[in-house]
Amino acid sequence: MGNRNAVISSIYAFISISFWGISFVSTKDLLNSLDPYTIITLRFGIATIFLLILIVILKQDLYIKLNHIQYLFILAILGVFIHQLVQASSLLFIDASAAGWLISFSPVFTAILSILFLSERFTLAKLMGMSIAVVGVILVTTHGNSILNFSPNIGYLLMIFSTLNWAVYSILIKKFNLPYSSLTVTFWTSLLGFLLTIPITYNMRGWSKLSSLPVDDWIHLLFLGIFVSAIAYWYWGKALETLEATQVSVLMYLEPLVTLVAAVILLKEKIFLTSVLGGLCIIFGVSIVNKQVLNWIKMNLARK
Repeated sequence: MGNRNAVISSIYAFISISFWGISFVSTKDLLNSLDPYTIITLRFGIATIFLLILIVILKQDLYIKLNHIQYLFILAILGVFIHQLVQASSLLFIDASAAGWLISFSPVFTAILSILFLSERFTLAKLMGMSIAVVGVILVTTHGNSILNFSPNIGYLLMIFSTLNWAVYSILIKKFNLPYSSLTVTFWTSLLGFLLTIPITYNMRGWSKLSSLPVDDWIHLLFLGIFVSAIAYWYWGKALETLEATQVSVLMYLEPLVTLVAAVILLKEKIFLTSVLGGLCIIFGVSIVNKQVLNWIKMNLARK
């Protein structure tokens, strides 16, 4: 029974990763028609409605304690408002495939924050893994050019900042440990995130472009709202209810590969060999930080 639950949870996590990987491509395409604020507002507005319908159908409890609203508000600011705005803005300047590679750097920041605030040990293996991942980031952002001749691209900086922000968000979720179902938490963070973006979108008159929005863009918005913002976050929470965070995080290494394939097929993006090598360095370095490579080596040595 335990193995069956683990398999089901892994499927939930893989579905989430697949949706998140493709989300960079959908957002990149939408930025030709809409500004980042409008995209986020519509995306989480759709997600909130969909999640509310799910809660009613599944007869989940919407009730939360008043003293927990402050924690949900913090999660909404970090996980919805800041994170999604920074990512969407970065895609104005960089390719979707590059964004996919860089987002996999997030566990390195998580490890650093865990050392600083959760008293986790800093080991030589973690230092080595972080160093390899940093080399990978340099390869992705410079395309193999000399760092001295490299002109900083604000898009790369924004995406790297979003990985730091996601690490802070992940640490806070662990510390808050809210006593509600993943569906309820996802609904409230989506609702609060949606409400936070409405005033800015209204002032920027982003809604004025909706009447002329083509059908393809509406399909992208529905995908981002229902599958990426609602189902993916919900399924990720469900996976974490059964599996440990480190077990689920292994599947995050598939996200840039999904983005890469989607970017080539849907956006016809060119792929640089140095970016692929850099992305693999990030994934390898992060896996060392999380001890997955070391555990795999130990396991195979033990078998011999």
